[in-house]
Amino acid sequence: MVVLLPILLFQAVAANLDAVKWTHGANDPAGSESVVLREDARTGGLELLARYPAGHVFKPHWHESNERVLLIEGRLSIGADRVLEPGGFAYLPARELQQMACVSQTRCTFVSAGAKIPIVPNEKLPTPDKG
Repeated sequence: MVVLLPILLFQAVAANLDAVKWTHGANDPAGSESVVLREDARTGGLELLARYPAGHVFKPHWHESNERVLLIEGRLSIGADRVLEPGGFAYLPARELQQMACVSQTRCTFVSAGAKIPIVPNEKLPTPDKG
């Protein structure tokens, strides 16, 4: 569970990993923590810090909005053929199935921006628009 903080739309945000208040929700995977940095009041998109233990495999899912990921520590696989190293960036389009795993010996810490919560399980993936 992600706890949303009441943050103004245009309020500046600055955060250091060792100073933020990491939280672990009751429904979060074991060993995971996150902190919401900002929520866009117009779109509902979030900017958050998240960290997961080494070896964590994310359940296949998708979001209603585009997501950007910036890896801070660890190694994060995205799909079958992409692996982010620290400093690596990924753009994940809305409604695209995400299959990710922390494939390093250490935890994976990253910034996620733009995605809306809740995430949607794989079995509810819509048919892509053929516009």
